[in-house]
Amino acid sequence: MAQALGFDFGTTNTVLATAHGGKTRSMAFTSAEGASDSMRTALSFMKDPQLGTSALKVEAGHAAIRQFIDNPGDCRFLQSIKTFAASALFQGTLIFAKRHSFEDLMEVFIRRLRAYAGENWSTDVARIVTGRPVHFAGANPDPALATERYNKALLRFGFPEIHYVYEPVAAAFYFAQNLTSDATVLVADFGGGTTDYSLIRFETVAGNLMATPVGHSGVGVAGDHFDYRMIDNIVAPQIGKGSHFKSFDKILEVPSNYYSSFGRWNQLSIFKTSREFKDLKKLVRTALEPEKLETFIDLVDHDEGYPLYQAISATKMALSSADEAPFDFGPLGGGGHRIIRRKDFESWIAEDLARIECTLDEVLEKTKTKPGEIDKVFLTGGTSFVPAVRRIFTERFDVGRIETGGELLSVAHGLALIGERDDIGQWTVQ
Repeated sequence: MAQALGFDFGTTNTVLATAHGGKTRSMAFTSAEGASDSMRTALSFMKDPQLGTSALKVEAGHAAIRQFIDNPGDCRFLQSIKTFAASALFQGTLIFAKRHSFEDLMEVFIRRLRAYAGENWSTDVARIVTGRPVHFAGANPDPALATERYNKALLRFGFPEIHYVYEPVAAAFYFAQNLTSDATVLVADFGGGTTDYSLIRFETVAGNLMATPVGHSGVGVAGDHFDYRMIDNIVAPQIGKGSHFKSFDKILEVPSNYYSSFGRWNQLSIFKTSREFKDLKKLVRTALEPEKLETFIDLVDHDEGYPLYQAISATKMALSSADEAPFDFGPLGGGGHRIIRRKDFESWIAEDLARIECTLDEVLEKTKTKPGEIDKVFLTGGTSFVPAVRRIFTERFDVGRIETGGELLSVAHGLALIGERDDIGQWTVQ
C-alpha cells in the first residue's frame, strides 16, 4: 500500500500521485464526465430538490464544468481557486447565502476528488506532500497565509504529516530519477497561473540521490495570461473594445472594464447578472458601432464563455507547431473565422515573455550561475510548448541539454517520491 501522497494542487489542473517502494502511480478519478488521472481545478454548486432544501449538488473538474454549462443560471461555478490562496483580500465568497473561506473551498474540492477516486484513495498514507509555487499568483501574495490556509484544509482530513515542497523542486526530483551522472539541473515549471524556476545540484552518494538546492525564483505569469492576451486582441475589438459612444455633445470610448470578464470565461455568467451588464445594454442606444455591443450582449446572454475558451485554447495549441492557425468561433459571425499568425501572437505576449525571462535572469544572477555551468534544463508544463517560451532557453543553453516531459504528472510524482525519503526535511519549505 502507498505510504506517501503527492498533491499537485494546480491553478488549472490538479493531480495526485501515490508512492510506495520508489514506485509511483497517478490516482485515477471517475466522475459523471468519465475517468481521468487529472482534474480541472474547478467547483460547481447547484441546488438539488432531491437532496433537500439546504443541500447542494457539488461537482469538481470536468463534471463541474458540465454542470455549469447545462445549468448556467442556477449554478455557481468557481475555477482557479488556487489564485486566492495567498491573497489577504480574499476573505471568502458567498455560495447560495453561505460564506465559504478559501480552506472551505479547498476542502470541498478534495472531498470531491476523494469521492471520485473511490477505492483508489489510499487510507494508510503516512505523509501528504503538497506542492506550492515559488511565487504565488496575485499582486501582493502572502505565502505564509497560503500555507496557513492549506494547513487548515488538509488537517480536516487527518493526514499524519503535511509537508510542502516547491513545485519546480518536485519536478526536478522526478526528472532526476533518470540521471546517469551527477548534474546541476535547472527546472522551469510553467503552470496556469505561475512560472517557477529551481536550480538544484544532484549527486549520488553511497547509492542515494542527494540534492543541494542552489536557488529559486518565480513570477505570477503563465498560460492563463497568454489566453487572455489572445482574447483581448482577437475577440474584444469585435465586440466593442476601443469603440465609442455619444454622451450629450461628447464622443467617449466604451469603458474597458466591461471586457475584464474575458480573463476568466466563467466570469461571463457572473457578469450576466451585474449592474455593468445592465449599463452595457443601455449603451447600445448611443454607440457609434452598436452591432459590436449587440454581439457582446449575445455572447453573454447565450453563455458562450466556455466555447470561447475552448476555441482560444485550440488556436494557441496549434500555434505551437505551425506558423499560423485557424481561430473558429461561430457566435462571432464572420469575424469568428480567421487565421492567426504566430508572430502576432508572440507580439501580444511580449510583455509576459519579458517577465518570464527576467525571472530566469534573477535565479541565474542570484546564484552566480553561468548558463554553461548547467548540465540539464528540464521544461515542464503545457506552456513550455509555446515556441517563444522555448526560445528563451534555446538562446541561452545548448539544445542537447534541454528536455521536456511530464507536463501534467511530473510535479505530483516528484512530490510523492520525496514523501518517501527519510531526509524529507532537506526538500521541504515552510
